Amino acid sequence: MSNEKFATKLGIGVRTVASWRQKPDLRQQSDMQQILDTVFEQATDAERARFAELTGEAPAADSSATTAADARMAADPHIGAALEWIDRHARWAPGTARRAVASRVGAIDSQALRDRATRRGWVSRRDVADALTTYYGGRVGDHGLYTGNVGANTVNTSVLTCADWLDLDCELRPPHDRLGVASARPEPDFELDAHAADRAVQRLAETLSMNTRLADSPIYRLLSTDIREHQLGGSFGVANFVHYALTMDLLEAELVDAIAAGSSSMPLRDDYLPDLQAVLHVGDRLCAGGVLALTAIARPADPYRGEADYLLLVQERSGHVLNAARRLAVIPKGFHQPLTDVRRDAQVGATLRREMEEELFGRPDIDNTLGDSLTADPMHPTRLSEPMRWLMEKPERLRMECTGFGLNLVSGNYEFASLIVIEDEEFWTRYGGVVEANWESATLHQYSTQDEELVTELLGDTAWSNEGLFAMLQGLRRLAEVGGARVKLPPIEWEISR
Repeated sequence: MSNEKFATKLGIGVRTVASWRQKPDLRQQSDMQQILDTVFEQATDAERARFAELTGEAPAADSSATTAADARMAADPHIGAALEWIDRHARWAPGTARRAVASRVGAIDSQALRDRATRRGWVSRRDVADALTTYYGGRVGDHGLYTGNVGANTVNTSVLTCADWLDLDCELRPPHDRLGVASARPEPDFELDAHAADRAVQRLAETLSMNTRLADSPIYRLLSTDIREHQLGGSFGVANFVHYALTMDLLEAELVDAIAAGSSSMPLRDDYLPDLQAVLHVGDRLCAGGVLALTAIARPADPYRGEADYLLLVQERSGHVLNAARRLAVIPKGFHQPLTDVRRDAQVGATLRREMEEELFGRPDIDNTLGDSLTADPMHPTRLSEPMRWLMEKPERLRMECTGFGLNLVSGNYEFASLIVIEDEEFWTRYGGVVEANWESATLHQYSTQDEELVTELLGDTAWSNEGLFAMLQGLRRLAEVGGARVKLPPIEWEISR
């Protein structure tokens, strides 16, 4: 059931149900446990037998991993959509992908997957940038890889950009945020060759084995760009998330595994993203992407902390997310996708406000991985969280700007780097205690713009995701311009690699 349907069945609030998903080990209070016991007693014998099987309280016909995977393939519409997508685009008979995935799940060694994740974690951001430079060669035209100079230190990224796409200082509201939708028609037909189909099957089998979340929601695919200082222009089409998850999103794992093994073989990259021209011609391929922002919250002077400053929020991504798992990133960070209004939601600011609600202010009803929503306008003023409603009451309380744009060579994604500045000190006094990351984060860290030493160390951390570091550097550059005496940070400059 969705959160809403299960809450209705129990007669409790939807936020309570959503919190159980975020904290699955939470022990329920006695009155809540009585409600759950009553629902269990009213369940059919088949439902109770399946529940016992999934919780390990009864013997399963097959291994627990295979049984759980079979149950999820039968009950999860998003997994079903992914299986159907593979069959259709690999030109297989219906049901072929389901059988292929089921056979793989039983053979997967979960410890081997964890060991592989450890090996991937040893591959640094610099290793990735060097490997991509070797693969693609030098810059093309005005475009090259973004490099940041932090004082005497240099940090590299895999973000392909140009001078016209940086230091945009673009307000994320009309008439500056002018991105639109050219067409909402289904994307063109796409065919998987044998190797690509095999990798898609393996990805889905590992998703089931590790119980990773997968939601087949519509996402925006970039078709064209017209980006310059103070203006975001261009057009989007619409694609399905499973197309991205089972194709372009596989490029990162292939790249990191090749680096770890000392190999140069990357057949998926050879097919999907063979050269820099293919990267830049976004309308000729699936170019998905997202919006991410450095969040800076004004705080008053404090006898223990010191002078008035901005609080900077940095997250360590959870191991349960599909991309940038266990990497450092700014927060919020999310896919650019429509909720209910395909045309209006195309603006970058729309996604950023939604991600603030979801990732900072704890609104589970706009998280499409937790269940379907039937709300006509999830971002209607009457549905906003109290912190967001307070911020929106007066325009001067909240600054939202796009600071840079680039194409991430790791997966070909577009990245809108942004800055969120909460200017009113009263916000932290009122709502600092309710700012809480959602399940996509493993840890949330805070830094002060008065602490030059720690921020400098942070920017040199090898655990950063490429897009996260890109947004962090661009955000800090802009914050130094507008933050006044609250900001005492090292000088940050950028250059485009040659």
